[in-house]
Amino acid sequence: MNKYSYVTDLLKRGLIVSCQALENEPLHSSFIMSKMALAAKQGGAIAIRANSNKDIVEIKKEVDLPLIGIVKKDYTDSEIYITPTIKEVEEVVSAGAEIVALDATNRIRPGNKTLEQLVKKIRSEFSEIFIMADCSTYEEGVHADELGFDLVATTLCGYTPYSEGAVLPNIELIEKLSKTIKAPLIAEGGIWTVEDAEKAYNSGAYSLVIGSVITRPQLITKRFVNAISK
Repeated sequence: MNKYSYVTDLLKRGLIVSCQALENEPLHSSFIMSKMALAAKQGGAIAIRANSNKDIVEIKKEVDLPLIGIVKKDYTDSEIYITPTIKEVEEVVSAGAEIVALDATNRIRPGNKTLEQLVKKIRSEFSEIFIMADCSTYEEGVHADELGFDLVATTLCGYTPYSEGAVLPNIELIEKLSKTIKAPLIAEGGIWTVEDAEKAYNSGAYSLVIGSVITRPQLITKRFVNAISK
């Protein structure tokens, strides 16, 4: 049996909706995010991506879809902020998420820990949990696959100093990784139109994560305002 078949059985091919709102955003509320997740489910989403223990708990009360959980936390000794340590992993797991996503970029982690060390600790303490690698480059995606991540995603392409300027969605990266790695590839980042989604899906993505264009009305409004102001 393919070693990744158990995660693909859980996570069907299709659209994953990211329901997130940070403290400085108008929709910041676990209740609102739970209703956003319900709307996404009614629209046909096959999974939800969410941030924080509270949001995950409330969303799990509202929908029965698989949930990819993260915790965004800033540390003074590292640029990594997406589920950077085992502490944040514990928060995601205790909230009931089936999948934990974490930064898998080639950067110094809090406490000078390596990605390999964190993966080993997760596998040791939470053997039932699936893990997803948020990557920014081809090399990081390949490395994450070698470490045994259950899913590899292009989430951080364009958001690391060495991937800045990448055109999003990065179709070339999606296509290249999908042909190389064994784990299912999740396309995430910069998918704003149906055409973007079709290109990403047809380039080899197993599933897509879409957030801002669905769940952040202030950004959607801004795009329209900027377009008509020209």
